[in-house]
Amino acid sequence: MVPTGPRGHAEGHSRSRGSRREGVTRVSSQGVTVVALLADPDAPTEIARRLARTLPDRLAEKAGEGRRFEVRVVSEPFTAGTEDPPTLVRRIMNRARTEDWDIVVAITDLPLHVHGRKLVVELSHEHGLALLSLPTLGGLRLQTRTRRAVEEVVLTLAVPQTTGTDGHPRSRPLGRFVSRLAPIHPGPVDEEETADLRYVVGGPRGYLRVLVGMVRANRPWRLVPGLSKALAAALATGAVATVNSTVWSLSQALSTPRLVIATVGSVVIMIGWLIVDAKLWHRSANALPEERKRTSLYNASTVLTVGIGVIVCYVGLLAVNMVWALFILNDKVFATTTQNPLHPADYWTLSWFVASIATVGGALGSGLESDEAIRAAAFSKREQERREMLQDDDDDDDEDRSET
Repeated sequence: MVPTGPRGHAEGHSRSRGSRREGVTRVSSQGVTVVALLADPDAPTEIARRLARTLPDRLAEKAGEGRRFEVRVVSEPFTAGTEDPPTLVRRIMNRARTEDWDIVVAITDLPLHVHGRKLVVELSHEHGLALLSLPTLGGLRLQTRTRRAVEEVVLTLAVPQTTGTDGHPRSRPLGRFVSRLAPIHPGPVDEEETADLRYVVGGPRGYLRVLVGMVRANRPWRLVPGLSKALAAALATGAVATVNSTVWSLSQALSTPRLVIATVGSVVIMIGWLIVDAKLWHRSANALPEERKRTSLYNASTVLTVGIGVIVCYVGLLAVNMVWALFILNDKVFATTTQNPLHPADYWTLSWFVASIATVGGALGSGLESDEAIRAAAFSKREQERREMLQDDDDDDDEDRSET
């Protein structure tokens, strides 16, 4: 890629490819377009590596005219310390100046905001770069949606811009990379910005889409194996409760509505305990409406992430308790203690009730986990770093206020 300054003036060495303003197709001197997927560590890197297996052939087929593409995956934490898109674009430009990339597509699993809207992707044809935020693509079929978005971005950046009637270059809009019903639309771009094409999401459906994408990026199913001490406490509690005669009698006396209430109550206790004990709830010191909306989005994703993880834990405990009950319960001892015969349904109600008790025991056991272990289990790597940065900023503000 031709290294350029903020207004497109060439810096350093020049490669045998024209700039966008000259209307020349981006291609290296070897006739191969080098595409770099600059991905944040963890999930974005995994997605980028899977894309790289098939992307060159797919791009060559769609581009036609004998075009060839080489795709390189570079895993770097380019979003470290900031969520500001203009700052990230400058970082991408600076990184690209040291390489022989023709096109660079930066991929992050952090939600990005610009002009009060949630950013999906923004492009700079002049500099041959794009910035893609995965959460705005939603939580379902993420690999497919990312592939379509990257293909459209690369194909758009790989061809010259057209010239409008006013003599200025015009950006070709991206082809459809999401369903027609998706709340994604072009966003405003100021003249002084590096980007010349931007897509954003908005409205309630857009909020829900980003929220689901953030939860997907956190991968809540990792919460269970990540909380080993809490899981051990829950399993121990369940094992003891299953052989307790008082629990036998209670499980037979409880109606289905009460068992449901016990389930909901134990899950809510576990969620609340994890969030409060590990300080996962974020409070914004900024009173601006936009910042409050962003904070509510992050907190909503926290509740959903932890909630899904706890529900997965509950279902696992229910299954383990059922197996344990089938193995350990004796029908004669049970009938003697409860004055009722042991029916097949009793295994289910007992395991159900014990799962609720064990979940509360797991909540208490989670107190043995470090805050760092809980955050690592609940959040993606980028989200952990973002929260640590915010926590450090809040600590600095508290120190400044105490000094004054």
